[in-house]
Amino acid sequence: MELSNFSILYVDNVFRSVDFYRPLLEREPVEMSDGFALFVSDVGNKFGLWARSEVQPTVDASQGGAMEVAFMLSGVSALQAQYSKWQALGVNILQAPTEMDFGLTFTVTDLDGHRLRVFCYEKTE
Repeated sequence: MELSNFSILYVDNVFRSVDFYRPLLEREPVEMSDGFALFVSDVGNKFGLWARSEVQPTVDASQGGAMEVAFMLSGVSALQAQYSKWQALGVNILQAPTEMDFGLTFTVTDLDGHRLRVFCYEKTE
């Protein structure tokens, strides 16, 4: 498994946050909706802004976990194998494999409560 080049921040208002980040990053988002915006660097690094109200599982911003590190896998079978491996290791699971609009995903926390999201762009059939 490789560390993804995709960081996501949870925000209260995607459009307001895009207005803030647009000049900082000196680029327009490549994807934008009420709930999510995505910036991509010239070398392919991705920076997402996700509406806090749409994040699953839900987020309590007062307790850390207000962002996540994303790990991308190549397909459904790789994601399911990774989930089984992490489950066997006793990792705290917040979200079992779940189909979302971007694909299949699961979410865990580390010992400090930081969210780690594993995803693939495919969905189960």
